[in-house]
Amino acid sequence: MTCSVVCISHAAGAGGEEVGRLVAKRLGFLYVNEEIVARAAARGGIDAAEVANEEQRKSLAARVLTAIAQGGGEAWASGGSLSLRSSEERGSEDIRALIRETIEQTAARGKAVIVAHAASYAVDRRPSALRVLVTASPDKRAARVADAEGLDQAGAVRAVKDSDAGRADYLKRFYDVGEESPAHYDLVCNTDTLSTEQAAELISQAASGTP
Repeated sequence: MTCSVVCISHAAGAGGEEVGRLVAKRLGFLYVNEEIVARAAARGGIDAAEVANEEQRKSLAARVLTAIAQGGGEAWASGGSLSLRSSEERGSEDIRALIRETIEQTAARGKAVIVAHAASYAVDRRPSALRVLVTASPDKRAARVADAEGLDQAGAVRAVKDSDAGRADYLKRFYDVGEESPAHYDLVCNTDTLSTEQAAELISQAASGTP
C-alpha cells in the first residue's frame, strides 16, 4: 500500500534530516521539519503570546502550514534563524506546541515527509503512514556532530548526550512515552551500516509499496 505521509524520527548525528530530504525528493512530497515550521512562524510575525490558546494555535498552525506548502518546505530552510529556547519558559513551550500542532496537521494533509524528534508519534498507526526511526551508534553520531559543528570529541559526545536527554524529555512530556522502543516504528534504519542514500531508498520503496 502506498503511504501518504512519511514520519521520520531521528537521533542527533544519525543523518535523519538528510535522509528525509532525499525521501521527499524521491516521492515528490513536501518536506517539513521543526526548523522550517519555526522559521515560517517567525516570518509570519507569530510570537509566543499568540499561541497560548489551544484553539487559536490550531488556526495559526493551519496558516503556517499553508505558507510552507505554498513556498515549498525547502524554501523555509534557508535564511534567518529562530531559537526555540526562550528566556521565558512559557514562550518556549508555546512555540513547541505550535510546532507539534503544525506537524500533526501536516500529517493529516498527506503527501509529506516530516522529520522531527517525535514525528512518528504525531500520527496514529495506520496503513497510510510510514513511521521511521533513523539512528546510529553513539560513537558514530558523535563523530558526525564533531565534523558538522567543529567540536572536539568530548564536546561532541556531550552534545549527543544532551540531545538524547532532551529528546527523551520531549517524548515524555508531549506524548507520554516513557521508553522509546523499535516496536514503535514500522522501519528502523541504522546509518552505521547504511548510507543516507541507501536509507532513503529503502524508506522510499517502503512508502511507495515497491517490492
